[in-house]
Amino acid sequence: MSRFVAVRTASAAGLLLVLSFIIFCLQAVSPGDPVRASLGANSSPAAVAEARRRLGLDDPFFARYWHFLRDLLHGDLGQSLRTHRPVTTDLGDFLPATTELVLVAFLLALLLGALFAVSASLRWPGGTAFRAVLLVGAAAPPFLLALGAILLFYAHLGWLPASGRGGDEGAGGWVLLGSLLTLHLGTAASALQHVLLPALVLSIAPAISIGRILRASLDGTLAADHVRTARAKGLPEPGVLARHVVRNSLGPAVSMAGLQLGFMFAGVVVVEQVFSWPGIGTYLSSSIPVSDFPAIAGVTLVLGAVYIVLNAVVDVLQALADPRTTA
Repeated sequence: MSRFVAVRTASAAGLLLVLSFIIFCLQAVSPGDPVRASLGANSSPAAVAEARRRLGLDDPFFARYWHFLRDLLHGDLGQSLRTHRPVTTDLGDFLPATTELVLVAFLLALLLGALFAVSASLRWPGGTAFRAVLLVGAAAPPFLLALGAILLFYAHLGWLPASGRGGDEGAGGWVLLGSLLTLHLGTAASALQHVLLPALVLSIAPAISIGRILRASLDGTLAADHVRTARAKGLPEPGVLARHVVRNSLGPAVSMAGLQLGFMFAGVVVVEQVFSWPGIGTYLSSSIPVSDFPAIAGVTLVLGAVYIVLNAVVDVLQALADPRTTA
């Protein structure tokens, strides 16, 4: 097992290195001039030359990549050309909002996925209609699903707000978690109300993936010999489901849930843009039109690193739960 963990950790580190190289190459071949963008179009040639020398932009390609990698290892992602602040500072302001959104969406995906699988395996009344609604939602493009959700839950029913976070964005940006930890329940309720709609949109597609895996696992377990034996002994059906079916069916679904959590971070950009959610997706969307490549590279690196690390953690947890997967 320790060998598998070491190999998986080294593999994740290698992927992070490849990701950093790809992002550096994209930065090197991008048409924008970061010095001109930083100093302004009317800056003198001497000032531009001095800035290029100071930033090391005239160095050979691999020397610049080494400097880029060295700065990354020291937590330096450069300075945003738009906000004129370190990218790490900007990410520290925007990342809490994205993290809260993804965590709530992840919990919703687990709940909806479980309901999807159980309603299909145990044939609940109304289960077919519930599954049909989820499947239609998962098949729709994210922006279309978001607009439909706004029209239904905000404009027509008036149940949920369509933008904002419902509280002061101080305290490091942790509006929901911060208000829960400090027992400001009114702010927590408002923050939860504001996050539900974008989280619901973000959770539909992952819920289907988790639900399908869980359903296949449930069907296999329901047909297993030990479940038939438990029923033949006269055990109540809820006890059979809780003790012999659900517990033995969770392994594959847990692995899929971990992968979907990584996908949620990668797919949050569109949802944040539609709902004006002040997370790193909105930060990225604001940086692209002005060619703010340090900010774009910083967000891409963070999202890529989250996805790679989560995949590695899921693989290790799966190996711990079932050592046969390391073979």
